[in-house]
Amino acid sequence: MADVLLETAIANWEPRFTANGVDASDFTKITRGLERWDDWCAAWCAGAEDHVELGNIARSEGRHRSAGEHFAQAATYFHFGKFLFVHDQDQAKEAHGRAVASLNESLDLLDPRGIREEIPFDGAKLVGILRAPLGPGPHPTVVLIPGLDSTKEEFRLVERAFLDRGMATFALDGPGQGEAEWDLAIRPDWEVPGAAVIAHLQSLPDVDSDRIGLWGVSLGGYYAARVASADLPIKGCVALAGPYNLGATWAKLNPLTRHAFEVRSFSKSPEAAARLADDLTLDGYAKRITAPLLVVMGKRDRLFPWEDGKRLADEAAGPSRLILLEEGNHGCANVIYRHRPLAADWMAAQLGV
Repeated sequence: MADVLLETAIANWEPRFTANGVDASDFTKITRGLERWDDWCAAWCAGAEDHVELGNIARSEGRHRSAGEHFAQAATYFHFGKFLFVHDQDQAKEAHGRAVASLNESLDLLDPRGIREEIPFDGAKLVGILRAPLGPGPHPTVVLIPGLDSTKEEFRLVERAFLDRGMATFALDGPGQGEAEWDLAIRPDWEVPGAAVIAHLQSLPDVDSDRIGLWGVSLGGYYAARVASADLPIKGCVALAGPYNLGATWAKLNPLTRHAFEVRSFSKSPEAAARLADDLTLDGYAKRITAPLLVVMGKRDRLFPWEDGKRLADEAAGPSRLILLEEGNHGCANVIYRHRPLAADWMAAQLGV
């Protein structure tokens, strides 16, 4: 009998994995022998360990930049092992711990290096990785906001697009994400954690406090728009494949996504999760966005309809632009060459790079 959850993961997420650093041959090798969703996390962790070993070898030979790249890639593989593996929290926590450790191992070896920042928030902490271009600062900075099942460990190639254009990046784990997901639940009012993150960034010497932008993907696109709707010093916002109202699409989401939302929102039941999803809405908030806004949607998105992006762009009070990609899937991961460089160029213009 086919494992529907496994088939869902393989069918939906291959473009996303390869767009964010997973080698295509690794994806095939790791998933080809799987028969059950229960084996997913262990298989990806085993694949990650290969890259940890390569990192250790490279470091022992003095090839530090290569070592950093291997450790960062291992972090991505560990992350994808646990990204929707919410039914087994013990396995997920162990894989997540290895993802965090591998990324931390890479930070001083990357070029440019990464700096781990911890931000006290609501009795817990938010964690982000700051990477700044070489040369004197302060630098215009882009906050990278993950979605429901993504984390800062997934963003090395996204970071590169902005770093190459002279912008610093701050890859963030917010409430319900990555290092914060065990202590802080998903919440609709992202302007609150957003304000804490912006205040922290403004205190850092590498960050130009007058030139801060936002980039968010999937549910992170919604989060970025909510942050941009607040009275915060945001100079530009990119919303990639985000929902306008999560509750409106709830019934159409795949079971893996719904279950992950239920767990990471600390909901007591599927019904409670569905009710909370209704609170994740841009109704009444989109019209408060005055900063320049770039919305990117794919017409073949199976999670959130492209019309959500059009509505956001139409309702925003400031200058807005909608990029609608005919072949784009969720996150437009299958056509990254059509939007990732464009979004980085657009953000560079907004931040005066």
